[in-house]
Amino acid sequence: MPETPASSESFPRLNARTGRFTRGAPRSLHLDRSGQRLLFIRSANGTDPVGSLWSLDTATGRETLVADPRVLLQDAGEELSPAERARRERSRESSAGIVGYATDTGARVAAFALSSRLWLADLQAPSVREIPAVGAVIDPRPDPTGTWVAYAADGGLHLVGVDGEGARTLAAAEGPDVTWGVAEFVAAEEMQRYRGYWWSPDGATLLAARVDEAPVQHWYVADPAHPEAPPVTLDYPVAGSANADVTVHLLGLDGSRTEVRWDRTAFPYLVSASWSAAGALLHVMSRDQRRARTLTVDPLTGTTTTWAEDEDEIWLDVVTGVPALLPDGRLVSTAHLDDTRRLTIDGAPVTPPSVHVSHVVSVDDHGVLVAGTDDPTESHLWLVTPDGDVRRLTEPGAHHTGLMAGETLVLATRRLDAPGAAVTVRREGGEPLTVTSYAEKPPFRADVRLMRVGEHDLCVGLLLPRDHVPGTPLPVLMDPYGGPHHQEVLAVHDVWLEPQWWADQGFAVVVADGRGTGARGREWDRAIRDEPAAVTLDDQVEALHAVAQEVPDLDLSRVAIRGWSYGGYLSALAVLRRPDVFHAAVAGAPVTDWRLYDTFYTERYLGHPDEAPEVYARNSLLEDAAKLERPLLLIHGLADDNVVAAHTLRLSSALLTSGRPHDVLPLSGVTHMTPQEDVAQNLLLFQLDWLRRSLPR
Repeated sequence: MPETPASSESFPRLNARTGRFTRGAPRSLHLDRSGQRLLFIRSANGTDPVGSLWSLDTATGRETLVADPRVLLQDAGEELSPAERARRERSRESSAGIVGYATDTGARVAAFALSSRLWLADLQAPSVREIPAVGAVIDPRPDPTGTWVAYAADGGLHLVGVDGEGARTLAAAEGPDVTWGVAEFVAAEEMQRYRGYWWSPDGATLLAARVDEAPVQHWYVADPAHPEAPPVTLDYPVAGSANADVTVHLLGLDGSRTEVRWDRTAFPYLVSASWSAAGALLHVMSRDQRRARTLTVDPLTGTTTTWAEDEDEIWLDVVTGVPALLPDGRLVSTAHLDDTRRLTIDGAPVTPPSVHVSHVVSVDDHGVLVAGTDDPTESHLWLVTPDGDVRRLTEPGAHHTGLMAGETLVLATRRLDAPGAAVTVRREGGEPLTVTSYAEKPPFRADVRLMRVGEHDLCVGLLLPRDHVPGTPLPVLMDPYGGPHHQEVLAVHDVWLEPQWWADQGFAVVVADGRGTGARGREWDRAIRDEPAAVTLDDQVEALHAVAQEVPDLDLSRVAIRGWSYGGYLSALAVLRRPDVFHAAVAGAPVTDWRLYDTFYTERYLGHPDEAPEVYARNSLLEDAAKLERPLLLIHGLADDNVVAAHTLRLSSALLTSGRPHDVLPLSGVTHMTPQEDVAQNLLLFQLDWLRRSLPR
């Protein structure tokens, strides 16, 4: 049975220990092609960060522990390479133990990296053994036939048989700037492409990315708390500068190597790749992200042919799971039609205009499993059959994700009226099964009121203290992210736990998703082009005033705002530009100067800095430093390699130069994620104390 933390623990401590109440819950779900076996990762209890690999028989519900890291490592600590730590930072992975795995087509074997070593699980036995590997292993993947395992290590791409024999190097390391088979920074951070190689269906060839970081400028991230340690070198493609040079090659198990050729000058970004029985595809994009091509690859010659080309005068979206090929060779993609992103098959729309497609889960003989929504606070699944019929698989009123294979549907469902996520298995003609979760139950229920307010019909969540007496004025805490393509206002109970804790400290908490945050159509997202500062700040003000009209207990003479990353940028922006509305701000890891952020993200919204310097200037916080007249707390992890600490340090310097008092909290050894339990707990408490001291009384 899972351990239960002491009930006397404070919410900030419990929230940190449980990984926001996600530890112990099944995740990283994978169904075999028949739908008879479900694989997943789960830790032993609600405070345990160490994930183990499990298998479930979908007919009987019997769960089997496949691989326990503590047994495999004999309770020795994990050792992670710098490359693996960077990969986890890109994917926001804060767990330990087994954090990912890959299988062959029949899910007979599963490969995973543990402590930078290579392990293989025989899922039919089940049994696990370590396989000798070269270097620190990253992203091992069996071939579709279950004969070989490929993996990246120390800059090269390597191969070994599942029996541990036949080890060879398919692409050798070429020096410190070149890596094979891994995703470059902007691919993993901004494109959601976390891998760099793909097996052919017959297991005879790999389609592999070669990444040359030599053109990318080197940054150096030091830890001032440890001056004896050398700085970490970071290849960071800042806006307007050179990206990594990414090429793609066909690597045969027979030792052959063929470069895949396309117009890399016009289309330098490798957005995605796939290889199925219907063919190999590349999706490539122009530097300005206004043109993209879907290319077919000839596996013998490496030549490519343009299958489809997309254009948008503002930008093109990256949609996970597409383009892809149906087994009969038809192209699955998406297109904006009727201001809605719709699924297309060979260019023809198949999903209704009421459904906004967020991503494609899978494409197989049964059709296309589509994730999307007809309500921006929810998420649902639809199945588009090969003949074009569209069948909704989930009921309104919840947030569903999942997968499907054979006659089996697996759903992970989160609701507004219940904590946690319920993972259920549904088979044709059988009773639903529930996968066991060891996640801790929160110590209280969040009481959020979801609203649609203002001129722009903004999605808003409002939380009041649970002991609030109507008619009692409350200081307001705006708690947004507010940035592009990320929603906070969801019909999911647990996302409101931390805002409810803030409310219970005596605030009316308002969380608003403004324009650009996604799931509302093309025009909604693109309203922020060139003007993210003005548009996203205006929407927060609009949400605040609209909620206050409906709930008069909000005291607009005491309004604070806090946020992290883009939310930190938005918070600092609020007190700099609208001190008439906002009276104190906590800005965590804020982007203060967009010239210091990465190419793919920044140039999508602001263009190239050499072509639009005025756009960068009017969206920079540095330009407004002299305007500060409200309390501002800046927080930044000094080991952050996404939004580097230079952002906060430069703003602080500009504020000091202008004679503007402010507070800075540096976090030694902390990255953008702040996963450390003590840090996560005490950050909340520190912010609470600071806000109580800083708001007008």
